[in-house]
Amino acid sequence: MEKVECIVVGGGLAGLSAAYGLAGAGAEVMVLERGDYAGAKNVTGGRLYVSPIRGFYPELWEEAPFERPVARELITMMGDGAHTTFELASDHLVAGPPQSYTVVRARLDQWLAEKVGEKGGMVVPGMKVDELLRKDGRIVGIRAGEDEIGADVVVVAEGVLRLLAEPAGLAARPDEKDHALGYKEVIELPAGVIEDRWNLNPGEGAAQLFLGTVTDGMMGGGFLYTNKESISLGVVVGMHAMKADGREIESHQLLERFKELPQIKPLVAGGTVAEYSAHAIPEGGIAKVPRLYGDGYVLAGDAAGLSLNALVTVRGMDFAIASGYHAAQAMLRAKAAGDFSAAGLASYEAALRDSFVLKDLETARAYPQFMEVPRLFRQYPTAVSRLFEDVFTVGPGPTPPLVKKAWRGVKRDFLRPSTLQDAWLARKL
Repeated sequence: MEKVECIVVGGGLAGLSAAYGLAGAGAEVMVLERGDYAGAKNVTGGRLYVSPIRGFYPELWEEAPFERPVARELITMMGDGAHTTFELASDHLVAGPPQSYTVVRARLDQWLAEKVGEKGGMVVPGMKVDELLRKDGRIVGIRAGEDEIGADVVVVAEGVLRLLAEPAGLAARPDEKDHALGYKEVIELPAGVIEDRWNLNPGEGAAQLFLGTVTDGMMGGGFLYTNKESISLGVVVGMHAMKADGREIESHQLLERFKELPQIKPLVAGGTVAEYSAHAIPEGGIAKVPRLYGDGYVLAGDAAGLSLNALVTVRGMDFAIASGYHAAQAMLRAKAAGDFSAAGLASYEAALRDSFVLKDLETARAYPQFMEVPRLFRQYPTAVSRLFEDVFTVGPGPTPPLVKKAWRGVKRDFLRPSTLQDAWLARKL
């Protein structure tokens, strides 16, 4: 059986990050990607937080094919016939090295695959891995069709569905309760139009999140990211929430309805849909992260459940790159010691626990439970808009004092036993 030092299963950001670190250190590494090219299967919404990962491969981020640095943050609460948007426009978000960028994954992943090749790594597209090979209790390679390839270590970065990790006993089968389904369109618009519609300076970008009627009150939300000459527009809805809702609507129809809302229609007017995609997203949090290493393998990226939805920030790509980096470092330490057992690879999980990845997931441990509160997606977005409608409405007769009008809305929609219960739960956030 042919053998290499390391096989990386999956040509997404986690797998390519691991391969780049290994190849750069002279290790023999092969990336097997089932798509036609790296990035073909990666359709994540479109935002990468760069601040946490600047120390990993710093030479890359100066030339990476990012779209726009995010200078405006918007959160829109959508009720019936009304919406309220909270907007932050801050020079600090882009002063010096920007905090985050919008990205187009197909472009970014292909570029990173090229960088892996320049370092001497091998990226093989169109290669579907069918099985992880196990011998004497350890992972020893892969089978793709009739071909078997051995490896000292396999980096399992196959993505959220765990089509290989679950049968091999490395991780549990994905549970719909812990996952969401995202639908996204890339809509082409001229750069100038994008900058005018989101009040942006040339070259700057915006990120906008939506809660409320965008998902018909089900757990989830909408997102919009501005690229150089397109926008990424999508809807994410909890799989379990969709199933339990019992209505006839299909999840992909939510995106079509979202685009037709009066609040959204002007934003996409004149645009041309260039791409449509769907993607499962892990949202189980730290409680659903499996053991990250074992004899002859490590798990990285979405396959390891390394994703975080914290309502106002949605992260996964920075976790993927960081996990790939630490996977490469652990593999190199194991190689130096000549020990590819679980003990030899244990430094991988230890490094992640000492990094922002598992620390941030631990900090956000309460988020998955909090996001099961249905009022977050039904009552509160409508209540916020009703409160501001009261404040800005001038009716017939004398106008009540401003504080009195606001207090009346607060008492009506927020001073309830259920709301106080939610506030008590939110104390852990």
